Amino acid sequence: MTSPHIGVLREQHLHAALKEWYRQQGDLVEVRVDGFVIDLVRDEALIEIQTRGFSAMRNKLDRLLDANPITIVHPIAVDKWIRKIDLNGVEVSRRRSPKRGALSDVCQELVSFPSLLDHPNLTLQVLLVQEEEIRRPDPAAWRRNGWGIAERRLLEVLECIEFSEPADLLSLLPATLPSPFTTADLAAGLGRTRHAAQKVAYCLREAKVIVEAGRSKSGIEYLRAGPIASTP
Repeated sequence: MTSPHIGVLREQHLHAALKEWYRQQGDLVEVRVDGFVIDLVRDEALIEIQTRGFSAMRNKLDRLLDANPITIVHPIAVDKWIRKIDLNGVEVSRRRSPKRGALSDVCQELVSFPSLLDHPNLTLQVLLVQEEEIRRPDPAAWRRNGWGIAERRLLEVLECIEFSEPADLLSLLPATLPSPFTTADLAAGLGRTRHAAQKVAYCLREAKVIVEAGRSKSGIEYLRAGPIASTP
């Protein structure tokens, strides 16, 4: 571990704000460990704020995880406001987005390494947050009528949920889920798309907390694994 003073790295507002929210007295900031820059170091623990793109962490985890406890902190926006600012810096509009995040959305990123939660040194903390999405004029952003996403800004952290072992992922399953269940059942229970539910099922299957129990007309059927699994 080398000196924490390696220069100020460019980072988006959301990342910087979450790092400041998470930081405690005595934490070291932007420390280089075995060739990798770590957001926060608390005693011997390494803390990484990862707003997206878990796959980008694979090399870092492969190199550091066996020797260091690592906590990945990931935000999910359960409430979002979209704010448009013109080229002169004047606010054009601000509205609440109809899209709401959910805890199960963590599987959109966790598909990169769902089995790693079995590693005793890895902890995942999901922050449910309110955020503001800043949009500015961008001719290339034709899908948003010429308004591109410039940055995400943290408004408030509402809750922190920790996953420290594979069994913790079972908390993502709705209480009303039938047994066995399909991804169609899962999508309905979560209020997400079938595609999103398939990612949740994949993560739980790879983490070995659910198992395939057969097939029906609706698709693959799943049961909770181990002694908590049940049959219809």
